[in-house]
Amino acid sequence: MLYNVTEIEKILPHRYPLLLVDRIIQLEPSKYIEGLKNISITDAVFQGHFPGHPVYPGVLIIEGMAQTGGVLAFKSLENGEDMAGKVVYFLSIDKAKFRIPVTPGDQLIYKLSVIKNKGAIWQLDGKAYVDDKVVAEAELKAMIVKK
Repeated sequence: MLYNVTEIEKILPHRYPLLLVDRIIQLEPSKYIEGLKNISITDAVFQGHFPGHPVYPGVLIIEGMAQTGGVLAFKSLENGEDMAGKVVYFLSIDKAKFRIPVTPGDQLIYKLSVIKNKGAIWQLDGKAYVDDKVVAEAELKAMIVKK
């Protein structure tokens, strides 16, 4: 484990209930990152999605991917800059596909590779896995900006 949730909170501005990555387990700055999210029946989202048939929302899988990509971007740019004054904003989500439902007890592994980075703009190829099976994928584009 490279970063636990407490350390991720020092990198990202997100907090409960919208911090959707629990650990960073692999990181190659400017190239690749892996993050982990444990899915629990106690997650508040299951109160309404769906009662009696809990399915983790695809939009939250994409957001978890994006947050993991945000850690990659911040950790790639770290050169004495004050990251506390910056945030990562989505620019686009392309080619999103949801392949297998994610349910309580699953462990999502987010794997993101850099397609392109030009200055503050990052384009990432993201995939989410459960038990080595792709459950969702998307191309994400984001930009680091001042708050």
